[in-house]
Amino acid sequence: MVQSNYDILGLKPEATQREIRDAFRKLILDHHSDRGGDEEMVKKIIQAYEDLKAGKAYPDTEDERLKKAKVYAGDSDEERKRRNLVLSGDVAREMQSAQDWLAVLERDNTEGSRLFGSKELGEVEFSREKTGQISIKGKIWAGQLTCDGTINMSGSITSPYFAYAEENKTRLTVKKGNFILLEPLKNNFVIEHGVKITSEEGDILVGNVTGIKEIMQDPQGRVGIYMTKEHFTELIAPKGKVVITNARETVSLVGETVVVNNLINNIKVKTRNLIVFGNTMNYNCEILLLEGGTMTFHDEGSGFALSDDATIILENGKRFKFRELKTSNMVGSGRQITYQTLDNMGKKEKQSGFSFDIFKKRPKI
Repeated sequence: MVQSNYDILGLKPEATQREIRDAFRKLILDHHSDRGGDEEMVKKIIQAYEDLKAGKAYPDTEDERLKKAKVYAGDSDEERKRRNLVLSGDVAREMQSAQDWLAVLERDNTEGSRLFGSKELGEVEFSREKTGQISIKGKIWAGQLTCDGTINMSGSITSPYFAYAEENKTRLTVKKGNFILLEPLKNNFVIEHGVKITSEEGDILVGNVTGIKEIMQDPQGRVGIYMTKEHFTELIAPKGKVVITNARETVSLVGETVVVNNLINNIKVKTRNLIVFGNTMNYNCEILLLEGGTMTFHDEGSGFALSDDATIILENGKRFKFRELKTSNMVGSGRQITYQTLDNMGKKEKQSGFSFDIFKKRPKI
């Protein structure tokens, strides 16, 4: 006898959506690979959950599976992605609950502390002080949160870059205070995979930051053609400072002042004052320097270590390759390069300008 999707999840046909979701979470936890679970059973549980959400009481027949296989053949990576898509939606809803709870405390100007999430989703502790500061302990990996006061975060932050729903992606906003990641290097806290953090009035102080590039099949189905989708991790403090350790692989930094150790591989910076302490700025890095700004490179000998292919763009559209500054002996330890100096030596190019269109798809053969 063929098991129904209700049978697979151990439910009765009259089960509510909440009961279905709770049963799914429990079974995923019970059969997790870390507990010696069966991967095939995990796939069966996920499919049953997806079917019930779509209103299907029974799994596909063998003929139906074969028909679908002609269009798509699942593999372990795709199954993990599907499972994470489901779970990221659950995490995002927990973040919304945290947002609602914090809003009540902010309205009454009271303090409090509470756990959100679960053992299978990951528990995150949120605390609010009467000063308006928010403390967060635990890893955030989906959902959106907006706070008036400073956020002090103890934990890594990632985002389900593969999620279709924008509300499931990780977006953190501070309206009047700072965003601070506490002791990130000591605790190996990272910000990665398309997170967006905005401090509207204050500063952002964190550790290592990375983005991610997703290789996708050509939407027209052309064999051997792939698309690269860039999921930039974005740190935005338009009136303050962005202070980080290393920006690596598809990161966007926007701040009145940006202080960084190294800029590594496809980094976009928009700032009035750039301060670089390390010796690496390479591979498709672009810096938009705002009018009246300065750039300072502090590393000894950095004029030779920094890549020639980095691009400097002035707010008025004038562009330079970094090698032009090196060959002009403008780069040295602690030497400041001003906007005015660059403006005087540069020539404006036609159709030039800095673009933060960071979600372009590029064909890759």
